[in-house]
Amino acid sequence: MKTENLKEAELVDLQRLAYLLKSLSPAEAETLELLLDDEARKTIQTSLKELDEGKGLPIDEW
Repeated sequence: MKTENLKEAELVDLQRLAYLLKSLSPAEAETLELLLDDEARKTIQTSLKELDEGKGLPIDEW
């Protein structure tokens, strides 16, 4: 496939991406993993919305 046929968003310098991924801290890598997991991301979004609405439970009531 020629690069002229690729969309601009598909043009990624894979070596640069690999370097960036290897340089992530464990916490950053875990955050990225959660953000890439659709189910986890939706759960976090729902939890944050419930917290904003005052629907959260105090930790001592878990």
